[in-house]
Amino acid sequence: MCSSWVVLAFCCLGQLCADQSLKPQLAAPQLATNNPTLTTVALEKPFCMFDSSLHPNKSYAIYLYAMKETASAISSLVTDNSGKPLDSTFQQTSGGQLGPYKAALFDVPNCASPPRFADVGDVNKVSDVLKQYLFRVGDDGTCLYDPNFLAVCNPPLAPDTTYRFKYVLLDSTEGIMKDQTLWSDPIKTRRVKLPLKIDTWPGRRSGDMIVITSILSVLVFLLLAGFLASVSSAAMGSKDSSAETRCMSQTIQQSEPRPQLSSE
Repeated sequence: MCSSWVVLAFCCLGQLCADQSLKPQLAAPQLATNNPTLTTVALEKPFCMFDSSLHPNKSYAIYLYAMKETASAISSLVTDNSGKPLDSTFQQTSGGQLGPYKAALFDVPNCASPPRFADVGDVNKVSDVLKQYLFRVGDDGTCLYDPNFLAVCNPPLAPDTTYRFKYVLLDSTEGIMKDQTLWSDPIKTRRVKLPLKIDTWPGRRSGDMIVITSILSVLVFLLLAGFLASVSSAAMGSKDSSAETRCMSQTIQQSEPRPQLSSE
């Protein structure tokens, strides 16, 4: 069953709305929680963005480029002098520091036949639906170290770093760029928290309160240990006293003279 919030969420994606902005956008929080993460950014795929540039009997693909915001404007170009998209890699650009690198290659999303909204509520289909609508940059943790990897490498992003992203429409028949989006707004990955700064208490506590709580905990433990020791000692003393009393009673009974029977 298609709920109203699901319809609203997909509309807000900017993929199916008429007033879409021609730049990559962060995925809606209803469809991608905890976004961005330390090393990934989930983006909406460019649904309906390049329809005016598509022509029959031609093959097209989408390139996704990524670069760090610190890269210079001169190095932000994604094509060469002949209009061919750059094949720059993550390694060649120092992870986007020197310029944009190609992070993904996928088919043009089918605007005329998008996934069904009703499938989002189906546990068995929701994963496939989200893959059609969203792309997660930085989702491949092994491609950099696999010598046999031949596809476009999409390695993890750097934590606490600002990136920009761009979609490019490639005419696969001619091998040239036919259209492109603007660079996205700056998107920053999350910062790594130091272990000492991670709040593991139900509520926030100051350093003084933690020290006082620790001291009180130790004192309570010592008092409890002393109480248990005194109870145990009293129990042992009572047991020894009872045994001594029984021993004395038996000794007295044995020392008492037995009456002798008179003979007639």
